Amino acid sequence: MRPAAMAALACLLLAGCRTIAPPPDSTAAAAQQARATTLGLANGDCAAPGWALAGRVALSNGRDGGSGQLEWTQGGGRTHLLLSAPITRQSWMLDVDPRGGATLQGLPEGSLGGDDAAQLVRDATGWDIPVAALGCWLRGVAAAEVALGVARIDFGADLLPLRIEQGGWTVEYSGWKPDPFSRLPMPARINARRGEDRVRLVVDRWGLE
Repeated sequence: MRPAAMAALACLLLAGCRTIAPPPDSTAAAAQQARATTLGLANGDCAAPGWALAGRVALSNGRDGGSGQLEWTQGGGRTHLLLSAPITRQSWMLDVDPRGGATLQGLPEGSLGGDDAAQLVRDATGWDIPVAALGCWLRGVAAAEVALGVARIDFGADLLPLRIEQGGWTVEYSGWKPDPFSRLPMPARINARRGEDRVRLVVDRWGLE
């Protein structure tokens, strides 16, 4: 075969290879499954076992932006989220109970309630925050497929997630620190985006004192 023909054949073969998705990394997938099981998230139930974090969050929707301190605690199927802005000294509290719905406090018009926490926050503040899924994504685990569809997870050499894509959101992780309760590495920096909506979180500590 002539050199030119061989080069053409090589290009075709390489092009063909690039159109085929690489096989899943079974080692990383197994490590992720074991990690999700230890965290009680093997079935994607983001309200699973109690946990907490404290950190700094920045939000943007393409028109407005804001930042503040965040405390997130979960336990017994309930979620409590406290967002405070040190400069304005304004704070918002979101409580989610699977039996009683969601309650948002700290608004000028007083306390508001609703069945869907994300919809309640969106209607009251204009922020699109995937509250139900964040319970999983903050811990580096995909949410249940029945709620947000199949997730794509990219892993680093350490077998920890670099990126989760699910429900139109892209969640990226950088830096990990140990959770004092599970002893598992947990994300230190989390960036989530969908369209113009952005949520950036720096975790100061896992587990509140």
